[in-house]
Amino acid sequence: MTASAVGARRFALSQKAGGRLLDVVITLAADDVRLRYRGTFLGALWSIARPLALFGVLYLVFTRVVRFDSDLAHYPLYLLLAVVLWNHFSEVTRTMSTSLVTKGPLLRKVRFPRLAVPLAASFAAFATLGPALVVVIGFVLASDITPRMDWLQLVPIVLLLHLFATGVGLLLAVAYVRLRDVAELWALALQLLFYGSAVIYPVSLYPENFQPIAAASPLVAAFTQGYHALVDPSAPTATTALGGDLGVAVLVALTVLPLVAGGWAFARAAPRVAELV
Repeated sequence: MTASAVGARRFALSQKAGGRLLDVVITLAADDVRLRYRGTFLGALWSIARPLALFGVLYLVFTRVVRFDSDLAHYPLYLLLAVVLWNHFSEVTRTMSTSLVTKGPLLRKVRFPRLAVPLAASFAAFATLGPALVVVIGFVLASDITPRMDWLQLVPIVLLLHLFATGVGLLLAVAYVRLRDVAELWALALQLLFYGSAVIYPVSLYPENFQPIAAASPLVAAFTQGYHALVDPSAPTATTALGGDLGVAVLVALTVLPLVAGGWAFARAAPRVAELV
């Protein structure tokens, strides 16, 4: 068999394997969404209700009790967008972290690509993000903000944030298989990250010399650039907050590194996952 024939066969096999993986991911994700909201009155609307409830509480506290929004145009819109994006990151990482153990019986009985399980959890969370973003855009339009081409930036912003969350989720899923304390440790980490990731306040309120460090977080960069693109074009961009090309390079590295590390760690753990769960 010639080298070209071998290459063509490998390509065909990889396409077949990729197609099978995608089919399993979609099937498992659909089941996850259906089972999550089965028997509930609001159904999938709970994916909107949770971030809206958190937004409502934070809005009342930080615009009526603690006032620091006077210099920020449309502060409620910044808060709503940040809460929705934060909630998505939190949901992706939490559901992915326990996905392998939750699907343990299935993993032990059926042979299929193990990677499909955490990816299905990620896909299911991504599917429920859409309605929440529609609500955000509805609030933006209700605030008499004219739609602009910059709104399209929200697509890569959301995709990059989701890829970052998926990478973190893969690392957590592998770790949770071996150490069940990971779920509790991550819940604690999420609480700390919430108050340290500019959800409640924009990065522009940080001390100037600390802004590039804070903005290097993919979460903070997503909030900052999302607000600039969707709400206020005069607000600082993520690039401005990062302070230049070096800051952007650090942001890209911190976004991609968890995905690469998570894929590598999962590939090593996959052969024994069914035994460990």
